[in-house]
Amino acid sequence: AVRGEVAGYAHSTEITESALRRAAETARLAVGAGGGTLAPPPRGTNTRLYRPDDPMADATFPVKINLLREIDAHARALDPRVVQVSATLSASIQEVEILRPDGLRLADIRPMARLNVSVMIEEGGRREQGGTGKGGRYGLAQLMHPDTWKPLLAEALRIARVNLGAVEAPAGVMDVVLGPGWPGILLHEAIGHGLEGDFNRKETSAFAGLMGQQIAAKGVTVLDDGTIPDRRGSISIDDEGTPSAKNVLIEDGVLVGYMQDRQNARLMGVAPTGNGRRESFAHIPMPRMTNTYMLAGKDDPAGIVASLKDGIYAVGFGGGQVDITSGKFVFSCTEAYRVKNGVIGAAVKGATLIGDGATALRQIRAIGSDLQLDPGIGNCGKSGQWVPVGVGQPTLLIGGLTVGGAVA
Repeated sequence: AVRGEVAGYAHSTEITESALRRAAETARLAVGAGGGTLAPPPRGTNTRLYRPDDPMADATFPVKINLLREIDAHARALDPRVVQVSATLSASIQEVEILRPDGLRLADIRPMARLNVSVMIEEGGRREQGGTGKGGRYGLAQLMHPDTWKPLLAEALRIARVNLGAVEAPAGVMDVVLGPGWPGILLHEAIGHGLEGDFNRKETSAFAGLMGQQIAAKGVTVLDDGTIPDRRGSISIDDEGTPSAKNVLIEDGVLVGYMQDRQNARLMGVAPTGNGRRESFAHIPMPRMTNTYMLAGKDDPAGIVASLKDGIYAVGFGGGQVDITSGKFVFSCTEAYRVKNGVIGAAVKGATLIGDGATALRQIRAIGSDLQLDPGIGNCGKSGQWVPVGVGQPTLLIGGLTVGGAVA
């Protein structure tokens, strides 16, 4: 039940008439007595962005165990320095049904599969690791084929070898080139959360009140698109029944849209955007990202790196933190290189990128033509809820980021 800015929510693990009545009464009491107007229903859709098949049915448990053993043996055969192999094969299916007081019924069946591999190697008493993964809204069969897991294993081993030869990262303010694909996680965290409707309605976002203004460099266009077939962050409908959409957030540097659920859209006088998401039936919906990415530009990626006089080329990221109100972020690099006079040099370890989203957007100096989406491994946390997401971007040159490292 929703009344103004107050949402009453209750849930039960028991699907009986009495349990549902108790939950409905609890939600009603939470928002208080008084009449109201039933919000209009979301528009219907028959679009299906993924097959409603159970991904776990693709293989028996013994077959899955044998695959993990095969991955372990193959990794150790690739390099005698391998001392540890970790592989995780997971699958789930989420069945969503939404029933409205006006009798409208909406449903979605959401499969998910994922394979992650990590390899640790040792040489001369030094240990380093590398990891990667792949996933999406499809069955396990796609991930269990050797044509999928062998390249993933080779990539994890490559990263571990790179890190084994890495030197301490420099520290200071410098230009940074971000590689395509997964580095879009920085865009997701430092900028994407700040474009969610609830933060802007409450004016706690660094981007609040800036609609229609130039907030990024010319050429920067950012989308949140939940309609890409089989992608990890895609949803046929959101968790309030609104069809997912391809929403433009920033167009040629101008802020043109926020991501909205039904409640915040109503309070802000705009239409829902299909971003009302929740972790499960036990959580309340809120504005969340789906697949958030920056469109490609016209610059040659190799030329962008070659233009870097003295800086860092970051192609892999681990964890990070961001403050929504200020937009300030800190991200750790899992694979990065020193660049001087346009030449990629030694790999560096321990590099962190420090800045704020609003400034970073304005300091984008080059946008590559090589847009890539991440391999399907993203999860996003907000207010204690986790949902699967996608990210992406082309190669980017950002001026004047603070790089945290061990060498001044």
